[in-house]
Amino acid sequence: MTAYIDPSRANFDAFKALPRDEPIHMLNLLLYRDRAEYPEGHEHAGKDWTGRRAYEEYGKTSGPIFRRVGGTIVWRGAFQTMVTGPDDRRWHDGFVAQYPNSAAFFEMIKDAEYQQAVVNRTAALADSRLVRFKPSEGGEGF
Repeated sequence: MTAYIDPSRANFDAFKALPRDEPIHMLNLLLYRDRAEYPEGHEHAGKDWTGRRAYEEYGKTSGPIFRRVGGTIVWRGAFQTMVTGPDDRRWHDGFVAQYPNSAAFFEMIKDAEYQQAVVNRTAALADSRLVRFKPSEGGEGF
């Protein structure tokens, strides 16, 4: 099974080519490592943290930057079962992050403090998905 933690160059280029001046929703699916894997010499290396604990650290350290650029969480949930999809695919958590536009997302990921914080995300995750959506109105129908 191929793990996806960071975007490929082609996927990131496709993301950058989309409109930058409209709100975006980012679906995040997370599968944590049993034990976080920090680079040697990192301040959290050797603490024997779980992947979930390392992701909590990511949230704590990246949260102020996320909020500063206008980000909010519009939905969050804990995985229960796969209804449609591969039986062997499991996620621990999922959430939808909303940004006022993709420029806000770029501002976040270019921030020097965020770049330090993202080490926690990388250490935490065995696999993930990050999918951009253009928000639209909810309602009763599909």
